Amino acid sequence: MSEQVLVCGSIAFDTIAVFEGHFKDHILPDNIQSLSVSFLVPAMRKEYGGCAGNIAYNLSLLGGHPVPVGSVGADAADYLAHMRELGIDTRLVRVVPDMYTPQCFITTDLDNNQITAFHPGAMARSADNDLGQAEAAWAIVAPDAKEGMFAHARRLKGRGIPFIFDLGQAMPLFTGADIEEMLGLADILAVNDYEASVVEQRTGRGMRDIASGLRAAVVTRGAEGATLYADGEQVDIAPVRAERVVDPTGCGDAHRAGLLYGLTQQWQLADACRLANVMGAFKIASQGPQNHRPSREEIGAVLRRHYGLDL
Repeated sequence: MSEQVLVCGSIAFDTIAVFEGHFKDHILPDNIQSLSVSFLVPAMRKEYGGCAGNIAYNLSLLGGHPVPVGSVGADAADYLAHMRELGIDTRLVRVVPDMYTPQCFITTDLDNNQITAFHPGAMARSADNDLGQAEAAWAIVAPDAKEGMFAHARRLKGRGIPFIFDLGQAMPLFTGADIEEMLGLADILAVNDYEASVVEQRTGRGMRDIASGLRAAVVTRGAEGATLYADGEQVDIAPVRAERVVDPTGCGDAHRAGLLYGLTQQWQLADACRLANVMGAFKIASQGPQNHRPSREEIGAVLRRHYGLDL
């Protein structure tokens, strides 16, 4: 059976700039109706990001076989080269020549407040990116344009490829009815604890009830680990303490990669969640979503030390 994973979602650039001051000293509440401010940002970095890009990156660290499914613009040549250097199959990344790659522009001040602007660019055309005849053991429908997420979910369901539904940053786009429709297509729901509360509120159903119609629901809880709902039971997955806490950006994507790798290896769901916790701990100790570089041996050592499992 193929061990490939179709990773449907956004592929984006993150441009992060640091303002060496405090926004509150320059934004006057009494004049907010005519806001016009400029910030000098001496420090700036450009990161490879997007949910599909981040999940594929982490799967490659594990020795998995990710096939990202996303839409980028003509400015994505370096990102595509980056993925190919990692051995990631980019044949289902569609280049839209007259559009930009999705881009997130983030300015952070010394209080860690952020001003963010997001340009969706080629992501708006993600529904046009067909899966073709690609084979896969598992897939994930991660945050993307809403139309693209539904298009991929329906195609996967029609092909009989099981997939994880990852609501994530797409949460504001989904009504309760939208979530219920997606749950009817998906095999596993993966959300963080805040997203879980929103899903419960919008659907009017508790997580146990939601999980009863799926293979499982997985709720990540940050430093408290994760909770697995499956087969009518709730299993709390103990956390892995990170060596240091530097940047949570992309931790959810790293977690999804660990879960997917375990699924392709036909592990028990609880063990797949344990590997997912390990991947999240590696990610949070590094700045940016794709700058952590543990070897497979290092990942395996942490998995064995914390959970007694072999990679």
